[in-house]
Amino acid sequence: MISRLTPSAGKLLVSEPFLNDPNFTRSVVFLTEHSELGTLGFVINQPSLLLLGDLIEDIGGPAFPVCYGGPVATDTIHFIHRCPEKISGGEEIAKGIFWGGNFESFRALMRKGELTKDDVKVFVGYSGWEGPQLKAEMEENTWIVSDQYDADMIFSADEEQLWKEVIIHLGPKYAHISNFPKNPNLN
Repeated sequence: MISRLTPSAGKLLVSEPFLNDPNFTRSVVFLTEHSELGTLGFVINQPSLLLLGDLIEDIGGPAFPVCYGGPVATDTIHFIHRCPEKISGGEEIAKGIFWGGNFESFRALMRKGELTKDDVKVFVGYSGWEGPQLKAEMEENTWIVSDQYDADMIFSADEEQLWKEVIIHLGPKYAHISNFPKNPNLN
């Protein structure tokens, strides 16, 4: 197995470079839950064509981008943030990174333009694996688990570069993977 770590909340799942699933091509998934029952997380580097105002009526404020969190429940909205002093009730998943929180506070702060892309990442849908599904995918070397990141990487606006950056942060054993072409047939 290529990954030296096991999945858990607060870690990243990094897709192998040639993963053919369009939902997860060169994806970085921030895990928020992991147990024997299943795993839940959000793809943090796939922007959607949607803005928050397209999803929440009367949200006001600046045009705020929404990421495609994954193929499950794409009729739901989720968010992670790093401003617990503004949005109470979130669950700290990793040092300084919170999942969810008081939605009315979130909505009011968005309306006033008091949250930025540096503070919050909003998702439509999520990524989920039932029971042993993720373990089987790990055994097929579909994913590498990483704990080598910081909050700035999670909230990065350069989604295309994020996959490469996370791979490089895994160390010399993995760094060469970051240079693999998206389509090896074009090489």
